[in-house]
Amino acid sequence: QVQLVESGGGLVQTGGSLRLSCAVSGRTFGSLAMGWFRQAPGKEREFVAAITRSGVSTQYPDSVKGRFTISRDNAKNTVYLQMNSLKPEDTAVYYCAGRGAGWGRVESLYDYWGQGTQVTVSS
Repeated sequence: QVQLVESGGGLVQTGGSLRLSCAVSGRTFGSLAMGWFRQAPGKEREFVAAITRSGVSTQYPDSVKGRFTISRDNAKNTVYLQMNSLKPEDTAVYYCAGRGAGWGRVESLYDYWGQGTQVTVSS
C-alpha cells in the first residue's frame, strides 16, 4: 500500500516562506514522478509543481514560477516544496501526488495522493 504523508503547512505572513515535505512509503520512491497540487476554498484543485524521477526536470505554472521550488531526495523517499514570497492567494490545502508512468501537470494521471496540508497566508 502506497502512502504519502505531507507535513510543513501552517500560518505565515505575506512575503514569508514555508517548506512542505511529503514522505512516501510502500513503493520504490525512485520509480515515481511526483507533483504538488493545491485546492483553495470554493475552487478546483490546481497544479503547483512536478518533478521527474531523477529530479533533473521540473514544471511550474506561471502563478508560482520563480517563487516555488520542487525537489526530491530519493535516499529519504521524500519530495519537498519550498515556497517563498508567499501571497494570500497561495492559501490552500496542498497535496502531494505520485505517478508510476510519465510526469507532468495533469492531475488525473496521478496514481497516489496524500491527505493534504493546510497553508494559510495572512495579509
